[in-house]
Amino acid sequence: MVRELLDRHGQTYAQEAGITLRDAPQPLYQLLVLSLLLSARIRSDIAVASARALVRAGMKDARRMAEATWQQRVDALGEGGYRRYDERTSTQLGEGAELVLDRWGGDLRRLRRSEDPQGALREVPGIGPMGVSIFLREAQAVWPEYRPHLDGKALQGAEKLGLPASAEKLAGLVGQDELAPLAAGLVRAALSSKVVEEVREAARG
Repeated sequence: MVRELLDRHGQTYAQEAGITLRDAPQPLYQLLVLSLLLSARIRSDIAVASARALVRAGMKDARRMAEATWQQRVDALGEGGYRRYDERTSTQLGEGAELVLDRWGGDLRRLRRSEDPQGALREVPGIGPMGVSIFLREAQAVWPEYRPHLDGKALQGAEKLGLPASAEKLAGLVGQDELAPLAAGLVRAALSSKVVEEVREAARG
């Protein structure tokens, strides 16, 4: 079941958004933006498309995001289909970029070394508990101290697939480098009964 899930739906959301995740300032910042977009009440494919559109428009790092105008951010979000929350989100992205620059010099590796990285992430405008959870679910690929990060949404997907609803037990079924892909696949299972049916069928076959 786990192998079929990984093979069919184990692409991380960062990969889907075109982010080659490394422990480096630019991809970590892009993951932060993606986490903010994914945490709104909006379809994940729209959040991913909007993250891509922001990068295409040149907003690849905190400095460029802060230097962009409010309208440029709104336009890029609109291009990705992120229209319902575009104005508020544009403001949050601008304020968040300023905070990341002022506090960590645009480099989230400094946040990683702080006393309370999760608390620090929550200070970023637009990043609430769900945004933190999404960020760490994906960042565990390059920040191993957060493994296994399989949050409530991932465990909900595990339950739907008849897998153990325990982060430790699930982690024992895959390699360390497969935890972020597993988390993404489980989240997709939680969000879509089609994914659950497809994986169950493949596992039976």
